[in-house]
Amino acid sequence: MSLLDRAVVTLLPAVPRPVVRKLSSRYIAGPELADARRVVAQLNAQGKLATVDVLGEEITRVEEAAVITHAYLDVLDAIDEDALDANVSVKLTGLGLKLDPALAKENLKAIAARGTFVRIDMEDSSTTDATLRLYRELVDDGHRNLGVVLQAALRRTVDDARTLAGANVRVCKGIYIEPLDVAFRGFDEIRDSYLRTLDALLDGGAYVAIATHDEYLVTQSLRAVRERGLDGSRYELQMLLGVRPELGDRIVSDGHRLRIYVPFGSHWYEYSLRRLQENPKIAGYVAGDLGRSLLKRG
Repeated sequence: MSLLDRAVVTLLPAVPRPVVRKLSSRYIAGPELADARRVVAQLNAQGKLATVDVLGEEITRVEEAAVITHAYLDVLDAIDEDALDANVSVKLTGLGLKLDPALAKENLKAIAARGTFVRIDMEDSSTTDATLRLYRELVDDGHRNLGVVLQAALRRTVDDARTLAGANVRVCKGIYIEPLDVAFRGFDEIRDSYLRTLDALLDGGAYVAIATHDEYLVTQSLRAVRERGLDGSRYELQMLLGVRPELGDRIVSDGHRLRIYVPFGSHWYEYSLRRLQENPKIAGYVAGDLGRSLLKRG
């Protein structure tokens, strides 16, 4: 973490909410579904796909899980109504995983029953086993429109990848701060795990969503795809809304499928702090944006 990134992370909780909202507006579609619809339509017009995330995974009541589930159903309705090239990403804790795994399963089934592809996000390591278990249970029940996520930072991930032959898997580095015996900490270690995970998935016939803003990993991942002679139906790249858009534009112009992660919802403030604190590199991007904005005003 650079000194600038560390400073930004330390100061974030003291930044007034209106300022955080302005800073995060590039990275979050907005508080309302209408905001997500608008952003996804703009992305589609640029030749980019989208996956929509309803913010609000930190829930404590069954009623909150129901609200988030219905919000996802509204998103799916909007995707159909607007003919958007998009799917959804869900966090199982937002659907009630920590309250009752059976509740999360029923809520996930209700979302998956609509037929649109649903990506089950991976959260911190305390939920990994439960997430993979629910994913496999629903696939075995016939919900073939589900995918899951693996985090390269976890030491277990390459082994998990070998059990997901033929699945639809997003690979990311992972942003959660985990114990050293659970996760790699070194930059190069995580990169190495990422590429070994990708190799295991591709060799197992998985459809892989290569989610990274690391240009080295983009290059090496595409090399792995080319070496296997795979066409564009077997992979896509993914990036967060507003992060390294110039790299995303280059990926699209090179003829690759690119899907942008589009979060929205009333919990924008909590998401903004968590995302920036857990990913100092993005905090650095935000600080750079702020600095350029202030210079323009001056």
